[in-house]
Amino acid sequence: MYNRRPVRSSRSSAGSVRSTGTGRTLRAGGTLLAVAALLVSACSSGSSSTAKSTTDTALGALPRATPSTLSPFYGQKLTWRTCGVPGFQCATMKAPLDYAKPTSGDIRLAVARKKATGPGKRLGSLLVNPGGPGGSAVGYLQQYAGIGYPAEVRAHYDMVAVDPRGVARSEPVECLTGREMDAYTQTDFTPDDKREKGELVDAYKKFAEGCGQRSPELLRHVSTVEAARDMDILRAVLGDRKLTYVGASYGTFLGATYAGLYPDRVGRLVLDGALDPSLSARKLNEDQTAGFETAFQSFAKDCVTQSDCPLGGAGTSPDRVGKNLSAFFARLDRAPIPAGDADGRKLGESLATTGVIAAMYDESAWPQLREALSSAMKERDGAGLLALSDGYYERDADGRYANLMFANSAVNCLDLPAAFSTPDQVEGALPAFEKASPVFGEGLAWASLNCAYWPVKPTGEPHRIEAKGAAPIVVVGTTRDPATPYPWARSLASQLSSATLLTYVGDGHTAYGRGSDCIDSAINRYLLQGTPPARGKRCS
Repeated sequence: MYNRRPVRSSRSSAGSVRSTGTGRTLRAGGTLLAVAALLVSACSSGSSSTAKSTTDTALGALPRATPSTLSPFYGQKLTWRTCGVPGFQCATMKAPLDYAKPTSGDIRLAVARKKATGPGKRLGSLLVNPGGPGGSAVGYLQQYAGIGYPAEVRAHYDMVAVDPRGVARSEPVECLTGREMDAYTQTDFTPDDKREKGELVDAYKKFAEGCGQRSPELLRHVSTVEAARDMDILRAVLGDRKLTYVGASYGTFLGATYAGLYPDRVGRLVLDGALDPSLSARKLNEDQTAGFETAFQSFAKDCVTQSDCPLGGAGTSPDRVGKNLSAFFARLDRAPIPAGDADGRKLGESLATTGVIAAMYDESAWPQLREALSSAMKERDGAGLLALSDGYYERDADGRYANLMFANSAVNCLDLPAAFSTPDQVEGALPAFEKASPVFGEGLAWASLNCAYWPVKPTGEPHRIEAKGAAPIVVVGTTRDPATPYPWARSLASQLSSATLLTYVGDGHTAYGRGSDCIDSAINRYLLQGTPPARGKRCS
Protein backbone atom coordinates (compact mmCIF):
# COMPACT_ATOMS: atom_id res chain seq x y z
CA MET A 1 0.00 0.00 0.00
CA TYR A 2 1.36 3.32 -0.97
CA ASN A 3 1.46 5.53 2.03
CA ARG A 4 4.53 7.35 1.24
CA ARG A 5 4.86 10.61 -0.58
CA PRO A 6 8.03 10.78 -2.68
CA VAL A 7 10.36 13.64 -1.91
CA ARG A 8 10.09 16.23 -4.62
CA SER A 9 8.90 19.75 -5.10
CA SER A 10 5.70 20.58 -3.28
CA ARG A 11 3.38 23.51 -3.30
CA SER A 12 4.51 24.59 0.14
CA SER A 13 5.40 28.21 0.59
CA ALA A 14 8.65 29.52 1.95
CA GLY A 15 9.06 28.90 5.63
CA SER A 16 6.38 26.25 5.87
CA VAL A 17 6.60 22.55 6.48
CA ARG A 18 7.51 20.38 3.57
CA SER A 19 5.50 17.41 4.62
CA THR A 20 7.05 14.65 2.62
CA GLY A 21 5.16 11.98 4.37
CA THR A 22 7.02 9.02 3.28
CA GLY A 23 3.75 8.41 2.74
CA ARG A 24 2.91 5.04 1.64
CA THR A 25 0.85 2.91 3.61
CA LEU A 26 3.61 0.92 2.37
CA ARG A 27 2.99 -2.65 2.42
CA ALA A 28 5.14 -4.18 -0.18
CA GLY A 29 8.57 -4.27 -1.44
CA GLY A 30 8.53 -3.53 -5.07
CA THR A 31 6.81 -1.44 -7.60
CA LEU A 32 3.16 -1.86 -7.34
CA LEU A 33 4.48 -4.50 -5.24
CA ALA A 34 5.27 -1.54 -3.13
CA VAL A 35 2.02 0.11 -3.68
CA ALA A 36 -0.25 -2.27 -2.05
CA ALA A 37 2.46 -3.02 0.29
CA LEU A 38 2.20 0.36 1.68
CA LEU A 39 -1.36 -0.03 1.70
CA VAL A 40 -1.72 -2.90 3.97
CA SER A 41 0.67 -1.21 6.14
CA ALA A 42 0.03 -0.36 9.60
CA CYS A 43 -3.40 -1.02 10.13
CA SER A 44 -5.40 -3.61 8.62
CA SER A 45 -5.70 -7.14 8.86
CA GLY A 46 -7.69 -10.11 8.07
CA SER A 47 -5.90 -13.23 7.04
CA SER A 48 -8.01 -13.79 3.97
CA SER A 49 -10.11 -12.03 1.43
CA THR A 50 -13.22 -12.87 3.42
CA ALA A 51 -11.98 -11.28 6.63
CA LYS A 52 -14.22 -8.84 8.45
CA SER A 53 -13.49 -5.32 7.25
CA THR A 54 -13.60 -3.68 10.68
CA THR A 55 -13.15 -4.70 14.30
CA ASP A 56 -14.60 -3.72 17.64
CA THR A 57 -11.41 -4.61 19.52
CA ALA A 58 -9.68 -1.59 21.05
CA LEU A 59 -5.97 -1.15 21.76
CA GLY A 60 -5.45 -1.32 25.50
CA ALA A 61 -3.31 1.13 27.46
CA LEU A 62 -0.16 -0.05 29.19
CA PRO A 63 0.19 0.29 32.98
CA ARG A 64 1.14 3.80 34.05
CA ALA A 65 4.04 2.61 36.19
CA THR A 66 7.23 1.82 34.30
CA PRO A 67 8.32 -1.80 34.91
CA SER A 68 11.57 -2.07 36.83
CA THR A 69 13.07 -4.12 34.01
CA LEU A 70 12.76 -1.07 31.74
CA SER A 71 14.27 1.39 34.23
CA PRO A 72 17.80 1.19 32.72
CA PHE A 73 16.38 2.27 29.37
CA TYR A 74 14.24 5.08 30.78
CA GLY A 75 17.12 6.30 32.89
CA GLN A 76 19.81 6.39 30.18
CA LYS A 77 21.58 9.61 29.25
CA LEU A 78 22.06 10.50 25.61
CA THR A 79 25.47 11.66 24.47
CA TRP A 80 24.94 14.31 21.81
CA ARG A 81 27.46 15.06 19.09
CA THR A 82 27.43 17.34 16.08
CA CYS A 83 26.55 15.49 12.91
CA GLY A 84 25.92 15.92 9.22
CA VAL A 85 24.07 19.16 8.73
CA PRO A 86 25.24 22.27 10.65
CA GLY A 87 23.06 22.98 13.67
CA PHE A 88 21.99 19.37 14.19
CA GLN A 89 23.07 16.97 16.91
CA CYS A 90 22.90 13.18 16.88
CA ALA A 91 22.86 10.49 19.56
CA THR A 92 22.25 6.77 19.95
CA MET A 93 19.48 5.51 22.21
CA LYS A 94 19.08 1.97 23.49
CA ALA A 95 15.76 0.14 23.64
CA PRO A 96 14.91 -3.49 24.40
CA LEU A 97 14.95 -5.67 21.33
CA ASP A 98 12.11 -7.65 22.90
CA TYR A 99 9.86 -5.83 25.35
CA ALA A 100 8.67 -9.18 26.72
CA LYS A 101 12.28 -9.94 27.69
CA PRO A 102 13.93 -6.53 28.25
CA THR A 103 17.14 -7.97 29.66
CA SER A 104 17.77 -10.34 26.75
CA GLY A 105 19.32 -7.74 24.45
CA ASP A 106 18.93 -4.25 23.11
CA ILE A 107 18.60 -2.41 19.83
CA ARG A 108 20.31 0.88 19.09
CA LEU A 109 18.24 3.67 17.60
CA ALA A 110 19.51 6.78 15.82
CA VAL A 111 18.23 10.07 17.23
CA ALA A 112 18.73 13.60 15.93
CA ARG A 113 17.67 17.04 17.10
CA LYS A 114 17.92 20.72 16.36
CA LYS A 115 17.55 22.80 19.47
CA ALA A 116 14.94 25.53 19.75
CA THR A 117 16.14 28.71 18.11
CA GLY A 118 14.27 31.14 20.38
CA PRO A 119 13.42 33.74 21.42
CA GLY A 120 10.64 32.95 23.85
CA LYS A 121 9.70 30.11 26.14
CA ARG A 122 10.87 26.65 25.18
CA LEU A 123 7.91 24.24 24.95
CA GLY A 124 9.90 21.02 24.96
CA SER A 125 10.62 18.55 22.18
CA LEU A 126 8.61 18.12 18.98
CA LEU A 127 9.07 14.62 17.59
CA VAL A 128 8.43 14.23 13.84
CA ASN A 129 7.91 11.18 11.64
CA PRO A 130 7.38 11.30 7.85
CA GLY A 131 5.69 7.94 7.45
CA GLY A 132 6.44 4.80 5.52
CA PRO A 133 6.78 2.54 7.33
CA GLY A 134 10.43 2.71 6.42
CA GLY A 135 10.93 6.44 5.98
CA SER A 136 13.95 7.90 7.76
CA ALA A 137 12.75 10.37 10.36
CA VAL A 138 16.32 11.55 10.94
CA GLY A 139 16.76 12.28 7.25
CA TYR A 140 13.40 14.05 7.16
CA LEU A 141 14.38 16.21 10.14
CA GLN A 142 17.75 17.18 8.70
CA GLN A 143 16.54 17.83 5.18
CA TYR A 144 13.13 19.38 5.79
CA ALA A 145 11.46 19.64 9.18
CA GLY A 146 14.44 21.05 11.05
CA ILE A 147 14.77 23.92 8.58
CA GLY A 148 11.36 24.07 6.91
CA TYR A 149 8.87 23.98 9.75
CA PRO A 150 7.43 27.42 10.56
CA ALA A 151 9.98 29.64 12.30
CA GLU A 152 7.69 30.19 15.26
CA VAL A 153 7.40 26.44 15.85
CA ARG A 154 11.16 25.91 15.59
CA ALA A 155 11.71 28.85 17.93
CA HIS A 156 9.86 27.18 20.79
CA TYR A 157 10.55 23.48 20.25
CA ASP A 158 13.63 21.31 20.00
CA MET A 159 12.95 19.51 16.72
CA VAL A 160 13.62 15.79 17.26
CA ALA A 161 13.48 12.58 15.20
CA VAL A 162 14.27 8.91 15.76
CA ASP A 163 14.60 6.37 12.98
CA PRO A 164 12.23 3.56 14.01
CA ARG A 165 13.76 0.16 14.66
CA GLY A 166 14.80 -1.54 11.44
CA VAL A 167 14.84 1.72 9.50
CA ALA A 168 17.78 3.60 7.95
CA ARG A 169 20.27 4.38 10.74
CA SER A 170 18.54 2.23 13.39
CA GLU A 171 19.88 -1.27 12.71
CA PRO A 172 18.23 -1.47 9.28
CA VAL A 173 16.47 -4.52 7.94
CA GLU A 174 18.27 -5.89 4.87
CA CYS A 175 16.78 -8.18 2.23
CA LEU A 176 18.15 -7.98 -1.33
CA THR A 177 21.18 -6.65 -3.17
CA GLY A 178 20.81 -3.77 -5.59
CA ARG A 179 20.72 -6.07 -8.61
CA GLU A 180 18.20 -8.33 -6.92
CA MET A 181 16.02 -5.31 -6.17
CA ASP A 182 16.28 -4.22 -9.81
CA ALA A 183 14.89 -7.58 -10.82
CA TYR A 184 12.21 -7.47 -8.14
CA THR A 185 10.92 -4.03 -9.11
CA GLN A 186 10.58 -5.16 -12.72
CA THR A 187 8.48 -8.21 -11.87
CA ASP A 188 5.22 -8.33 -13.82
CA PHE A 189 2.48 -7.66 -11.25
CA THR A 190 -0.36 -8.09 -13.75
CA PRO A 191 0.27 -11.74 -14.67
CA ASP A 192 -1.41 -12.96 -17.84
CA ASP A 193 -0.91 -16.70 -17.49
CA LYS A 194 0.17 -19.48 -15.15
CA ARG A 195 3.86 -18.91 -15.87
CA GLU A 196 3.72 -15.21 -14.99
CA LYS A 197 1.74 -15.93 -11.83
CA GLY A 198 4.45 -18.36 -10.81
CA GLU A 199 7.14 -15.76 -11.47
CA LEU A 200 5.31 -13.22 -9.30
CA VAL A 201 4.95 -15.70 -6.45
CA ASP A 202 8.63 -16.62 -6.79
CA ALA A 203 9.57 -12.92 -6.58
CA TYR A 204 7.61 -12.53 -3.35
CA LYS A 205 9.18 -15.66 -1.93
CA LYS A 206 12.72 -14.59 -2.85
CA PHE A 207 12.17 -11.17 -1.27
CA ALA A 208 10.82 -12.73 1.93
CA GLU A 209 13.59 -15.32 2.07
CA GLY A 210 16.22 -12.61 1.63
CA CYS A 211 14.83 -10.69 4.58
CA GLY A 212 14.68 -13.84 6.68
CA GLN A 213 18.27 -14.74 5.89
CA ARG A 214 19.78 -11.28 6.39
CA SER A 215 17.71 -10.04 9.35
CA PRO A 216 16.31 -13.17 11.04
CA GLU A 217 15.93 -11.92 14.61
CA LEU A 218 15.19 -8.29 13.85
CA LEU A 219 12.16 -9.23 11.71
CA ARG A 220 10.37 -10.40 14.85
CA HIS A 221 10.73 -7.04 16.58
CA VAL A 222 9.92 -4.19 14.20
CA SER A 223 6.21 -3.81 14.92
CA THR A 224 4.49 -0.46 15.24
CA VAL A 225 3.66 -1.19 18.88
CA GLU A 226 7.36 -1.70 19.64
CA ALA A 227 8.30 1.49 17.77
CA ALA A 228 5.68 3.41 19.76
CA ARG A 229 7.15 2.07 23.00
CA ASP A 230 10.57 3.22 21.83
CA MET A 231 9.09 6.71 21.40
CA ASP A 232 8.09 6.73 25.06
CA ILE A 233 11.62 5.91 26.13
CA LEU A 234 12.82 8.80 23.98
CA ARG A 235 10.23 11.13 25.53
CA ALA A 236 11.53 10.26 28.97
CA VAL A 237 15.25 10.60 28.21
CA LEU A 238 14.59 13.97 26.57
CA GLY A 239 13.06 15.12 29.85
CA ASP A 240 9.53 15.69 28.52
CA ARG A 241 6.55 14.86 30.73
CA LYS A 242 4.32 14.41 27.70
CA LEU A 243 4.89 13.71 24.02
CA THR A 244 4.41 16.39 21.37
CA TYR A 245 4.40 14.84 17.92
CA VAL A 246 3.65 15.44 14.24
CA GLY A 247 3.25 12.27 12.18
CA ALA A 248 2.41 12.05 8.48
CA SER A 249 0.87 9.09 6.68
CA TYR A 250 2.04 5.88 8.40
CA GLY A 251 3.35 8.25 11.06
CA THR A 252 -0.28 8.80 12.06
CA PHE A 253 -0.66 5.13 12.90
CA LEU A 254 2.54 5.28 14.92
CA GLY A 255 1.30 8.37 16.78
CA ALA A 256 -2.18 6.98 17.35
CA THR A 257 -0.66 3.76 18.66
CA TYR A 258 1.40 5.78 21.12
CA ALA A 259 -1.77 7.56 22.27
CA GLY A 260 -3.55 4.24 22.75
CA LEU A 261 -0.69 2.80 24.80
CA TYR A 262 0.05 5.94 26.83
CA PRO A 263 -3.05 8.17 26.84
CA ASP A 264 -1.92 9.98 30.01
CA ARG A 265 1.38 10.97 28.31
CA VAL A 266 -0.19 12.56 25.22
CA GLY A 267 0.74 16.20 24.78
CA ARG A 268 -0.05 17.78 21.41
CA LEU A 269 -0.39 15.22 18.63
CA VAL A 270 -0.94 16.05 14.95
CA LEU A 271 -1.86 13.04 12.77
CA ASP A 272 -1.77 14.18 9.13
CA GLY A 273 -2.91 11.85 6.33
CA ALA A 274 -4.47 9.37 8.72
CA LEU A 275 -4.63 5.60 8.60
CA ASP A 276 -7.61 3.66 9.95
CA PRO A 277 -6.33 0.91 12.25
CA SER A 278 -9.70 -0.85 12.43
CA LEU A 279 -9.81 -2.04 8.81
CA SER A 280 -8.89 -5.42 7.41
CA ALA A 281 -6.00 -5.69 4.99
CA ARG A 282 -8.27 -6.33 2.06
CA LYS A 283 -10.46 -3.35 2.92
CA LEU A 284 -7.43 -1.11 3.31
CA ASN A 285 -6.10 -2.18 -0.06
CA GLU A 286 -9.43 -1.69 -1.78
CA ASP A 287 -9.82 1.76 -0.21
CA GLN A 288 -6.37 2.82 -1.27
CA THR A 289 -6.95 1.51 -4.76
CA ALA A 290 -10.01 3.74 -4.94
CA GLY A 291 -7.94 6.59 -3.52
CA PHE A 292 -5.41 6.36 -6.34
CA GLU A 293 -8.25 6.28 -8.83
CA THR A 294 -9.67 9.48 -7.32
CA ALA A 295 -6.27 11.13 -7.58
CA PHE A 296 -5.84 9.92 -11.16
CA GLN A 297 -9.23 11.32 -12.11
CA SER A 298 -8.09 14.72 -10.83
CA PHE A 299 -4.86 14.41 -12.80
CA ALA A 300 -6.79 13.36 -15.93
CA LYS A 301 -9.16 16.34 -15.73
CA ASP A 302 -6.20 18.68 -15.42
CA CYS A 303 -4.10 16.90 -18.05
CA VAL A 304 -6.58 17.39 -20.90
CA THR A 305 -6.55 21.15 -20.29
CA GLN A 306 -2.77 21.26 -20.84
CA SER A 307 -1.17 21.56 -24.26
CA ASP A 308 1.39 18.84 -23.49
CA CYS A 309 -1.03 16.12 -22.30
CA PRO A 310 -0.17 12.89 -24.18
CA LEU A 311 -3.32 11.09 -23.00
CA GLY A 312 -5.97 13.22 -24.67
CA GLY A 313 -6.95 16.74 -25.63
CA ALA A 314 -9.64 19.17 -24.56
CA GLY A 315 -12.95 17.44 -24.09
CA THR A 316 -11.45 14.00 -23.49
CA SER A 317 -13.22 12.33 -20.58
CA PRO A 318 -11.20 11.12 -17.55
CA ASP A 319 -12.38 7.57 -18.32
CA ARG A 320 -10.91 7.80 -21.82
CA VAL A 321 -7.67 9.19 -20.38
CA GLY A 322 -7.53 6.14 -18.13
CA LYS A 323 -8.13 3.78 -21.04
CA ASN A 324 -5.37 5.48 -23.01
CA LEU A 325 -2.97 5.05 -20.10
CA SER A 326 -3.97 1.41 -19.66
CA ALA A 327 -3.34 0.81 -23.36
CA PHE A 328 0.12 2.33 -22.99
CA PHE A 329 0.84 0.07 -20.02
CA ALA A 330 -0.29 -2.93 -22.07
CA ARG A 331 2.15 -2.00 -24.85
CA LEU A 332 4.97 -1.79 -22.32
CA ASP A 333 3.97 -5.17 -20.94
CA ARG A 334 4.48 -6.65 -24.40
CA ALA A 335 7.57 -4.63 -25.34
CA PRO A 336 9.52 -2.53 -22.79
CA ILE A 337 11.24 0.57 -24.17
CA PRO A 338 14.75 2.04 -23.66
CA ALA A 339 15.20 4.23 -20.61
CA GLY A 340 18.80 5.41 -20.94
CA ASP A 341 19.77 3.36 -17.91
CA ALA A 342 23.46 2.57 -17.36
CA ASP A 343 22.54 -0.83 -15.93
CA GLY A 344 20.51 -1.77 -18.98
CA ARG A 345 17.07 -1.57 -17.40
CA LYS A 346 14.19 -0.86 -19.75
CA LEU A 347 10.86 0.70 -18.93
CA GLY A 348 8.25 -2.01 -18.67
CA GLU A 349 4.74 -1.93 -17.29
CA SER A 350 5.74 -2.34 -13.65
CA LEU A 351 8.26 0.50 -13.47
CA ALA A 352 6.04 2.77 -15.56
CA THR A 353 3.05 2.18 -13.30
CA THR A 354 5.12 2.91 -10.22
CA GLY A 355 6.32 6.15 -11.82
CA VAL A 356 2.74 7.26 -12.51
CA ILE A 357 1.56 6.35 -9.02
CA ALA A 358 4.50 8.20 -7.48
CA ALA A 359 3.32 11.41 -9.16
CA MET A 360 -0.16 11.02 -7.68
CA TYR A 361 1.14 11.95 -4.22
CA ASP A 362 1.61 15.62 -5.07
CA GLU A 363 -0.10 17.60 -7.80
CA SER A 364 3.04 19.69 -8.25
CA ALA A 365 4.51 16.57 -9.90
CA TRP A 366 1.85 16.48 -12.60
CA PRO A 367 3.85 18.57 -15.12
CA GLN A 368 6.80 16.24 -14.62
CA LEU A 369 4.52 13.27 -15.20
CA ARG A 370 3.08 14.73 -18.40
CA GLU A 371 6.58 15.31 -19.72
CA ALA A 372 7.68 11.80 -18.78
CA LEU A 373 4.61 10.24 -20.39
CA SER A 374 5.07 12.31 -23.54
CA SER A 375 8.67 11.18 -23.90
CA ALA A 376 7.75 7.55 -23.35
CA MET A 377 4.65 7.48 -25.55
CA LYS A 378 5.81 9.66 -28.42
CA GLU A 379 9.60 9.23 -28.45
CA ARG A 380 9.98 5.79 -26.85
CA ASP A 381 12.19 7.30 -24.17
CA GLY A 382 11.38 5.87 -20.77
CA ALA A 383 13.97 7.82 -18.76
CA GLY A 384 11.47 10.21 -17.19
CA LEU A 385 9.13 7.54 -15.86
CA LEU A 386 12.10 5.46 -14.71
CA ALA A 387 13.37 8.45 -12.73
CA LEU A 388 9.99 8.83 -11.02
CA SER A 389 9.99 5.14 -10.16
CA ASP A 390 13.57 5.22 -8.86
CA GLY A 391 12.72 8.19 -6.67
CA TYR A 392 9.87 6.24 -5.19
CA TYR A 393 12.08 3.24 -4.44
CA GLU A 394 14.95 5.44 -3.23
CA ARG A 395 17.36 3.93 -5.74
CA ASP A 396 20.46 6.00 -6.42
CA ALA A 397 22.41 6.41 -9.65
CA ASP A 398 24.84 3.68 -8.61
CA GLY A 399 22.08 1.11 -8.30
CA ARG A 400 21.94 1.13 -4.51
CA TYR A 401 18.61 1.10 -2.69
CA ALA A 402 17.85 2.61 0.68
CA ASN A 403 16.28 0.11 3.05
CA LEU A 404 12.87 1.78 2.74
CA MET A 405 11.15 -1.10 0.96
CA PHE A 406 12.74 -3.72 3.20
CA ALA A 407 11.60 -1.99 6.38
CA ASN A 408 8.24 -1.31 4.79
CA SER A 409 7.48 -4.97 4.26
CA ALA A 410 9.01 -6.00 7.58
CA VAL A 411 6.76 -3.68 9.57
CA ASN A 412 3.63 -4.25 7.54
CA CYS A 413 3.88 -8.01 7.44
CA LEU A 414 4.44 -8.14 11.20
CA ASP A 415 1.68 -5.69 12.06
CA LEU A 416 -1.09 -7.51 10.21
CA PRO A 417 -1.96 -10.84 8.63
CA ALA A 418 -1.67 -10.91 4.87
CA ALA A 419 -4.61 -9.63 2.83
CA PHE A 420 -4.50 -12.77 0.67
CA SER A 421 -2.91 -16.15 1.23
CA THR A 422 -3.01 -17.59 -2.29
CA PRO A 423 -3.12 -16.44 -5.91
CA ASP A 424 -6.63 -17.92 -6.16
CA GLN A 425 -7.84 -15.51 -3.48
CA VAL A 426 -6.38 -12.61 -5.44
CA GLU A 427 -8.13 -13.73 -8.60
CA GLY A 428 -11.42 -13.88 -6.74
CA ALA A 429 -10.95 -10.29 -5.61
CA LEU A 430 -9.93 -8.87 -8.99
CA PRO A 431 -13.42 -7.65 -9.96
CA ALA A 432 -13.71 -5.57 -6.80
CA PHE A 433 -10.26 -4.03 -7.23
CA GLU A 434 -10.80 -3.31 -10.92
CA LYS A 435 -14.10 -1.65 -10.07
CA ALA A 436 -12.27 0.53 -7.53
CA SER A 437 -9.72 1.50 -10.19
CA PRO A 438 -9.86 0.40 -13.82
CA VAL A 439 -6.29 1.69 -14.26
CA PHE A 440 -4.52 0.43 -11.14
CA GLY A 441 -6.86 -2.19 -9.67
CA GLU A 442 -5.36 -5.35 -11.12
CA GLY A 443 -1.81 -4.48 -10.11
CA LEU A 444 -2.80 -3.39 -6.62
CA ALA A 445 -4.76 -6.58 -6.06
CA TRP A 446 -1.75 -8.74 -6.93
CA ALA A 447 0.50 -6.50 -4.85
CA SER A 448 -1.67 -7.38 -1.85
CA LEU A 449 -0.25 -10.91 -1.96
CA ASN A 450 3.21 -9.81 -0.84
CA CYS A 451 2.97 -10.78 2.83
CA ALA A 452 1.61 -14.26 2.12
CA TYR A 453 5.11 -15.75 2.11
CA TRP A 454 6.67 -13.77 4.95
CA PRO A 455 9.05 -15.82 7.14
CA VAL A 456 7.71 -14.38 10.43
CA LYS A 457 4.15 -14.74 11.66
CA PRO A 458 2.27 -11.47 12.21
CA THR A 459 1.81 -10.30 15.79
CA GLY A 460 -0.84 -7.64 15.17
CA GLU A 461 -4.53 -7.56 14.32
CA PRO A 462 -6.85 -4.74 13.25
CA HIS A 463 -8.14 -2.73 16.18
CA ARG A 464 -9.74 0.52 17.17
CA ILE A 465 -7.70 3.14 19.01
CA GLU A 466 -9.62 5.18 21.54
CA ALA A 467 -6.92 6.60 23.84
CA LYS A 468 -9.44 7.44 26.54
CA GLY A 469 -8.25 10.25 28.78
CA ALA A 470 -5.76 11.66 26.26
CA ALA A 471 -5.36 15.41 25.75
CA PRO A 472 -6.87 16.88 22.54
CA ILE A 473 -5.47 15.32 19.35
CA VAL A 474 -5.73 16.79 15.84
CA VAL A 475 -6.40 14.44 12.92
CA VAL A 476 -5.92 15.90 9.43
CA GLY A 477 -7.50 14.50 6.27
CA THR A 478 -7.28 15.55 2.61
CA THR A 479 -10.40 14.90 0.54
CA ARG A 480 -8.58 13.60 -2.54
CA ASP A 481 -5.59 12.02 -0.83
CA PRO A 482 -4.50 9.01 -2.93
CA ALA A 483 -2.57 7.05 -0.31
CA THR A 484 -4.60 7.67 2.84
CA PRO A 485 -8.18 8.22 1.67
CA TYR A 486 -10.20 10.84 3.50
CA PRO A 487 -12.65 8.34 5.08
CA TRP A 488 -9.74 6.93 7.06
CA ALA A 489 -9.17 10.30 8.72
CA ARG A 490 -12.85 10.55 9.55
CA SER A 491 -12.78 7.07 11.04
CA LEU A 492 -9.65 7.61 13.14
CA ALA A 493 -11.01 10.92 14.43
CA SER A 494 -14.21 9.17 15.47
CA GLN A 495 -12.30 6.43 17.29
CA LEU A 496 -9.96 8.67 19.28
CA SER A 497 -11.88 9.95 22.29
CA SER A 498 -10.30 13.41 22.23
CA ALA A 499 -9.73 13.99 18.51
CA THR A 500 -10.73 16.88 16.30
CA LEU A 501 -10.86 16.38 12.52
CA LEU A 502 -9.32 19.12 10.38
CA THR A 503 -10.21 18.77 6.68
CA TYR A 504 -8.31 19.98 3.64
CA VAL A 505 -10.44 20.06 0.50
CA GLY A 506 -7.93 19.37 -2.24
CA ASP A 507 -5.43 17.03 -3.88
CA GLY A 508 -2.25 15.38 -2.71
CA HIS A 509 -1.03 13.33 0.21
CA THR A 510 -1.10 15.06 3.62
CA ALA A 511 -1.91 18.74 4.17
CA TYR A 512 0.37 20.46 6.70
CA GLY A 513 3.01 22.62 5.08
CA ARG A 514 1.73 22.13 1.55
CA GLY A 515 0.51 25.63 0.83
CA SER A 516 -2.76 26.09 2.72
CA ASP A 517 -2.46 29.00 5.15
CA CYS A 518 -5.72 27.84 6.69
CA ILE A 519 -4.33 24.39 7.54
CA ASP A 520 -0.93 25.67 8.62
CA SER A 521 -2.24 28.40 10.90
CA ALA A 522 -4.66 25.97 12.58
CA ILE A 523 -1.92 23.44 13.29
CA ASN A 524 0.62 26.05 14.33
CA ARG A 525 -1.87 27.51 16.81
CA TYR A 526 -2.46 24.06 18.25
CA LEU A 527 1.26 23.29 18.58
CA LEU A 528 2.10 26.64 20.14
CA GLN A 529 -0.99 27.31 22.25
CA GLY A 530 -2.61 23.92 22.68
CA THR A 531 -5.86 25.08 21.08
CA PRO A 532 -7.28 22.55 18.58
CA PRO A 533 -9.22 23.71 15.52
CA ALA A 534 -12.96 24.20 15.79
CA ARG A 535 -14.93 21.02 15.16
CA GLY A 536 -15.86 20.63 11.53
CA LYS A 537 -13.23 23.08 10.31
CA ARG A 538 -12.54 22.76 6.58
CA CYS A 539 -9.82 24.46 4.55
CA SER A 540 -9.07 24.69 0.84
